[in-house]
Amino acid sequence: MSDQKHVLFVCTGNTCRSPLAEGLFRKAIAGRRDFTVSSAGVAASKGAPVSQETRAILRKRGASIDGFVSRPVTDDILNAATHVFTMTESHLAVLEARFPEHSDKFFLVREFSGISDKRQGIDVPDPIGMGAAAYEEVAKVLDAAIPAIIAYVDAGVGKVK
Repeated sequence: MSDQKHVLFVCTGNTCRSPLAEGLFRKAIAGRRDFTVSSAGVAASKGAPVSQETRAILRKRGASIDGFVSRPVTDDILNAATHVFTMTESHLAVLEARFPEHSDKFFLVREFSGISDKRQGIDVPDPIGMGAAAYEEVAKVLDAAIPAIIAYVDAGVGKVK
């Protein structure tokens, strides 16, 4: 069994939240060769660029996602992933419905953030069209979740249901 870990972040269109998570996670694991990180979307078109707001947040935090293009979630992508973190409960439900054979890999990002929001519940809110402050809020949730996600993946803990 390989010690290589492949973390996949999933949102809707794969241009805002999941690439933001990918870029921040990539920065957090810099220098580690045992991790790979990528992202995809449950309703993504193939080849769209990352949003300008996401790019700006990543640049501000010293992270990048150069060469990024969006892609839809596929069985091949899920086969390569060891852990899949979704932004919302609906993303999780879509993955479980379309790809039940991979359900032991699926988790919600917010479960790892330690941040609760009565308005959003367990979901990481969609910032599209909401301006820079909304993207900053998403980044705060991801900043809080990423260390816990890394620790969880490093621990090799399986899904608890």
